Amino acid sequence: RRQRALLWAVLLAAWEATWGQLRYSVPEEMPKGSFVGDVAKDLGLQLPEIRDRGVRITERGRTQYFALHGKTGHLVTAERIDREQLCRLVENCVLRCELIVEGQMQVYGIIVEITDINDNAPSFGEAETELKIIETAALGSRFPLAEAHDPDSGRNSLQSYELSGDEHFSLAVQAGPGGDQRPELVLAKALDREEAAFHELVLRASDGGDVAWTGTARIRVTVLDANDNAPVFSQAEYMVRVAEDVPVGSVLVTVTATDADEGLYGLVKYSMKKTIDMASDIFHLDTETGAIKLLRSLDFEEGYSYELELQALDSGALLDTAKVAITVTDVNDNAPELTVSSKLNEIPEDAPPGTVVALLHVHDRDSGANGEVRCSLENDVPFRLEKTFEDYYRVVTARELDQSEPSLRLLLTALDGGDPPRTGTAQLWINVTDANDNPPVFAQDRYRVSLREDAASGSTVLNVSASDADDGTNARITYSFGETPAKMLQKFIMEGETGRITLSEPLDFEETRSYTLLVEARDGGGLVSHCKV
Repeated sequence: RRQRALLWAVLLAAWEATWGQLRYSVPEEMPKGSFVGDVAKDLGLQLPEIRDRGVRITERGRTQYFALHGKTGHLVTAERIDREQLCRLVENCVLRCELIVEGQMQVYGIIVEITDINDNAPSFGEAETELKIIETAALGSRFPLAEAHDPDSGRNSLQSYELSGDEHFSLAVQAGPGGDQRPELVLAKALDREEAAFHELVLRASDGGDVAWTGTARIRVTVLDANDNAPVFSQAEYMVRVAEDVPVGSVLVTVTATDADEGLYGLVKYSMKKTIDMASDIFHLDTETGAIKLLRSLDFEEGYSYELELQALDSGALLDTAKVAITVTDVNDNAPELTVSSKLNEIPEDAPPGTVVALLHVHDRDSGANGEVRCSLENDVPFRLEKTFEDYYRVVTARELDQSEPSLRLLLTALDGGDPPRTGTAQLWINVTDANDNPPVFAQDRYRVSLREDAASGSTVLNVSASDADDGTNARITYSFGETPAKMLQKFIMEGETGRITLSEPLDFEETRSYTLLVEARDGGGLVSHCKV
């Protein structure tokens, strides 16, 4: 079965580059490291790029479900994925992640559909139940039975029920408002308590997988003496809306049922059927008053709807059922989160406007307006924000920079749409490095100096000096002679670090009465200036 699932994943894997997104499909429960898609091929990335440009996968949730295989460029599973645990209330189970190419400051969205396999059998909340029916119950009377639950989807989910065990009862299945199947026990033959006080039945639930899975529940019917009236709920279905921040212990709703009988047969007690979605761990039903209280805190992001199935039972074992649908509404209890996905530590002052310096991601776990986020950058900085893909922003230069401010602090703010709104912040430090935009400048364009012909070798002729308005290595100056006849250069020596010119050979007034030297000053960035001596 696992081999077929893998083949199915390979056949279904498809990608689309529209809006920078890739689409793949993979069955649930595949082993860690299973192939999902060939990201490198689909994006046209070469394998050396994946290693050298810092290509990585990011996900928004707490669990990393996917990873990028560095040697093959394949997207693979990083964890075994249980579709039913991940998408309890969602038919189309989709995981999203992003692939960031840091060297290109580029981000691609990846959508992976998790397809269902038939890895769950239908199951009942209780393996054995007892049903009490009055012996005077009319033929055709219907009694609701506990529904089975199968977390799989489509054909792999619950498909049919079957009843066995006794000719007194048959099975009917009704379709619920949401398309769910609701089994009912139908009285097919009159009961006689004196003939049989108990009836043992087996209810079997089956799914529609290629190899069908089944689950069973044993039903024991106890035949009771006559009780004329059953309890009746005031509503067949109670609809409740509650904010996720309602205090623990609050009464969410009180259900009521009445019984027209007198005495013990008119006393009503309430009960709640056990559910598989943990609703019975979150809500408590008072069996005497019908009040439903909150046992623990709600979280809209973990669950936004619950359905409780209640029974009102009198002392004669007649009952009525009702449903309570609880909808949890979101409150703005999560602040936006700003994450710096990639950034430059420094940028030259002559970088052109529009240069990308950082890639940011913003996320708010709330929904609706509470989860809608606007990002801004504080004023008076030479940068601006650009939205790129979904919840990603780029920080780019808005104008030319000035190295007079060597370190710039950027404060980014994310504001959601709640009332009142919540904010998240992040800060970046960007170092502005010097550009070699200033050549050396001599103190004088032309120097004149007189020497006696008997000046000793090694004597100082002149100290020339130049300055450079740049910083660091760009301002470091070295001196040398420019284009000067070799005969002249034999007489003089230039010290490169200090600009000191010294006499290297004796002078002869009768031979040469004057010399013209071209002196060159060169900074660390290669810019050159000249003067004459």
